[in-house]
Amino acid sequence: MSTTAADSRHARDERLRWHCRRALLELDIVFTRFWAERQGQPLDDEEAASLTRLLALEDYPLWDLVSGKNEFIPPADKKLLELLRRL
Repeated sequence: MSTTAADSRHARDERLRWHCRRALLELDIVFTRFWAERQGQPLDDEEAASLTRLLALEDYPLWDLVSGKNEFIPPADKKLLELLRRL
């Protein structure tokens, strides 16, 4: 991967990390654990797209998905939501 591509992914991940800061403490905890588990590994394009879609939700609908209150898992986001539910 070129330096430019790596820099671009890093900038994208930092923007996503910033958007993970939520008003709902439970989500803040889950996303803090998510980033800690990644140990600095960049998101792949599929993970970044999924996280972007999830972060577009308001806190309570997002928490309902993450906590399992809402059992519907959008197929494109299934992998990431299952990971978040384990955290």
